[in-house]
Amino acid sequence: MRPLVVSEILKVLKGRIITGAVDWEVKDVIYYKRHEHVNRNTLLFVSRSDEINWAMMNKKGPSLIVTDKVVKLTGVYPNVTVMQVDSLVQSYWKFMNYYRNLFQIPVVTITGTCGKTTVKDMIRHILQSTWNVHSSVSSQNEPRRSLPYLMGIDDHTEAAVFEHGLGNTGNIKHQCMIYQPTIGIITTIGVHHLDGCGDLEGYIRAKEEIVGGIREGGTLILNADDQNTKKLRISNFKGKIIYFGTADKSHFKASQIKYGIGGMDFILHTGNRTHRAFIPGYGEHQVSNALAALAAVHEMGMDVNTAISRLKTFKNMNRHLEFSKGIQGSTIIDDTWTNNPTSVEAALKVLDSVGKDKNVILILGDINRLGNFERRYHREIGSMIAKRNISALITIGKKAVEIARQASRDGSTANIMSFENVNEIGDKVDHLFDEKSIVLIKGPMSSRGMIEFAKRLKK
Repeated sequence: MRPLVVSEILKVLKGRIITGAVDWEVKDVIYYKRHEHVNRNTLLFVSRSDEINWAMMNKKGPSLIVTDKVVKLTGVYPNVTVMQVDSLVQSYWKFMNYYRNLFQIPVVTITGTCGKTTVKDMIRHILQSTWNVHSSVSSQNEPRRSLPYLMGIDDHTEAAVFEHGLGNTGNIKHQCMIYQPTIGIITTIGVHHLDGCGDLEGYIRAKEEIVGGIREGGTLILNADDQNTKKLRISNFKGKIIYFGTADKSHFKASQIKYGIGGMDFILHTGNRTHRAFIPGYGEHQVSNALAALAAVHEMGMDVNTAISRLKTFKNMNRHLEFSKGIQGSTIIDDTWTNNPTSVEAALKVLDSVGKDKNVILILGDINRLGNFERRYHREIGSMIAKRNISALITIGKKAVEIARQASRDGSTANIMSFENVNEIGDKVDHLFDEKSIVLIKGPMSSRGMIEFAKRLKK
């Protein structure tokens, strides 16, 4: 964070000092009770319903309390400054807007059912050899983290890259108000979080919030191949739109996509130029992620050839279609990072290529957050599996059993087994594994049981 003197904040918020000094610097900002840490030199936005631990604030001080509640001091606290404002909510947003506008740097935000963490990490990887890049951590993208992430921008930051978390309608709009992105990316729109958005239409509308959240004159980067992306209402967007994909309308277009050693080879078309490119990690979806990242960094001023060269050294996050040797000579594909219908379909397409002449074993867990559509989408996955030459299908969970049932109804010849939870499995499936086996394991995001089960299957 760029340090701000209390007197400067006082002018911005047009508040009143109840007690304390105004000549010291704030070096951290939190919303009291929503963010756990309280450091020295912290500004705390405190709502009327929150009880203030004055002794702790004084001990941690200097501390700046910004509140619209009537403050009753219970003692003398020389390390505490109290600023009273007419509206805490309005003051909060005034401060966010003021701080964000201290920095005229490119800020990229990313949403999508799949690929947003990967695209964010690709952009950071490409830029960070020459730029000072600030970004969100891993896939920790909940709206409550947006304030700390914004405060992570300082005078050394040359670019920032954040991903949007989406649990409910309004989440992306809220985050955009904080980040004020100059570039917004939608990787793909599949099916997820229907419990918070009502249905697929509501989910698309929630993703669409990024369109209105980009700064005036900014850039929107969209997937030209994605069917649900075509349903976005973008006619009123006044900035620049860049498309990526394999479709002819793509400004960053991929052709001659092939599985190579450790990743995907493809030809990139930009304007009238062509470039040979490679991205570590398997799957056409990985090429799509790379195109989105390349479009973003080029829009930020980087030469395409330089970006392609840096992309070659990108390293995927753990548990993202991660290949490893497994028990009894098998090959394990650990894709337990996330689980939704879009990512399952992408993983199956990878298996269509790398699983040729192999005994394909699928271990699939519950897909959560599908609301009233749980059975429908689990059954659709079962139908997708039935069309493929699968050696064994193992489902784990009360929801995932619908995958097994539908695959069986559709005539799958796979050896189908279902378990209510991962602890039931033990060594009951070990006999399926041998040197010709390639095993995909996917389960509910952050499911400790599935993660540990995947570890046991690896050598």
